[in-house]
Amino acid sequence: MNVKSDIEIAQSADVRPIEEIGEKLGIPAESLILYGRDKAKISADFIRQNGHQADGKLILVTAVTPTPAGEGKTTTTVGLGDALNLMGKQAVICLREPSLGPCFGMKGGAAGGGYAQVVPMTDINLHFTGDFHAIGAANNLLAALIDNHMHWENELNIDPRRVTWRRVVDMNDRTLRSVTSGLGGFHNGVVREAGFDITAASEVMAIFCLSTDLQDLENRLGNIVLGYTRKNEPVTVRQLNAQGAMTALLRDALQPNLVQTIENNPALMHGGPFANIAHGCNSVIATTTALKLADYVVTEAGFGADLGAENFFDIKCRKAGLKPDAVVLVTTIRALKMHGGVAKDALGKENIVALKAGSRNLGRHIRNLGHFGVPVVVAINRFTADTDAECQAVQQYCENFGVQAVECTHWADGGKGATELAEQVAELCDGGTAQFRTLYSDDLPLWEKARRVAREIYGADDIIADKIVRDQFRQFEDAGYGLYPVCMAKTQFSFSTDPKLLGAPEGHVVPIREIRLAAGAEFIVVICGTIMTMPGLPRNPAASSIGLNSDGRIKGLF
Repeated sequence: MNVKSDIEIAQSADVRPIEEIGEKLGIPAESLILYGRDKAKISADFIRQNGHQADGKLILVTAVTPTPAGEGKTTTTVGLGDALNLMGKQAVICLREPSLGPCFGMKGGAAGGGYAQVVPMTDINLHFTGDFHAIGAANNLLAALIDNHMHWENELNIDPRRVTWRRVVDMNDRTLRSVTSGLGGFHNGVVREAGFDITAASEVMAIFCLSTDLQDLENRLGNIVLGYTRKNEPVTVRQLNAQGAMTALLRDALQPNLVQTIENNPALMHGGPFANIAHGCNSVIATTTALKLADYVVTEAGFGADLGAENFFDIKCRKAGLKPDAVVLVTTIRALKMHGGVAKDALGKENIVALKAGSRNLGRHIRNLGHFGVPVVVAINRFTADTDAECQAVQQYCENFGVQAVECTHWADGGKGATELAEQVAELCDGGTAQFRTLYSDDLPLWEKARRVAREIYGADDIIADKIVRDQFRQFEDAGYGLYPVCMAKTQFSFSTDPKLLGAPEGHVVPIREIRLAAGAEFIVVICGTIMTMPGLPRNPAASSIGLNSDGRIKGLF
């Protein structure tokens, strides 16, 4: 049996003109800014004109702790959206845009898989409509303006040793994590230690995804604290008067992107912050626009529920006033067996004992989601090697939590493979049982916010930090940032900060290495363990398999 790859399936799809997709949502052709025939941006004017419409139901798709075995969260998001449309529901999916870093590093693509994909897959994964480049340009414009200001009179008295703003590039490049800039003499600027993050970790990316319009965007950019004076006083972008030029670079990018699934259903892809570094959610503008245009909106949050879902609830929903109606928790038999101690090359064999042991990871996520008051359904993304006995074991395990687990085959069957899941999700949404709440209140001290996430979500005993970090928590509170939520940056591969500690570890301690102020995004980044804001490439990067075939078509991207 010749099984097609994701890219082969995507390249053979019957892609419809994007105007037809927009028409399904009531978007007239003149309100679409075309990027070729198969992708477009939705104009800001149209979004403003439809702001009075009632909101549809909001569904979050999240997953168990990621493993090399795969979970299929994006694939499930797409399959669920297609299934809801097959049922006659008007549904839209909202996804993040892929970063080039993971595309060429570990994964090779991020647009779903099999017959549950968004297309054009290759365009989406490689440059798309240029949003990432605009965000990187805005970020690096600010960096250039800071260095230029210090090169001349430095009227703001910025201390070169206390510049906190870093440059970005949309690529995994570990050699840029720490650099010295300004070498080569006076004419090359002020010599100082600096560094790069990946674009998906930029505060500009986080601001972009939390802004409600251009005015809000410019105001947030102006609030960024870029560094400190020699008297340790904060310096903002507004003092440097850089927010206007940065907003100009982001003007067109802020309009959400419209694409389609393989089954020609609408999808909005906009923004792309990492979930283990930033908040891991697509843009507020895309989500709120979709809620005005559809009865059901299916969105995702990056990595496992301990990262993406927690940030979705405690940052995005808190800031945007969103109230989700249901959560889909994606798992695979393979991933749970790996959490139960099975090696990757042995995952094809039935192993109920290991599956039950690994299901503790699934159970921890189910319990964690209960903190937020939103009803949950588990989606078992079924592989061909999974046995009926294994699927039944997971379903029985979930029944202990009062949660239903539904088998799905959307990778192979598209929307038809997720119809039972769609029925359960629609029932949860329409039942109106959601009583959304955040994990902590705004007025809880910053240290206690981080501690609550570690204890309630990670199963940790406590958090620890050096005195300089603990003092920084207090300094941020004294400076007026105490009401901000915390964005916990840690490894995605474990509830702990040790990526090798699988399953559902308890009793561990979460070490906090550093905290960063994101005054424009209005949260505090809490960097835990050894997590890096600039990833490196693996020994065998995905880029080695990507290229062009004899017809000039892209190959190797999944």
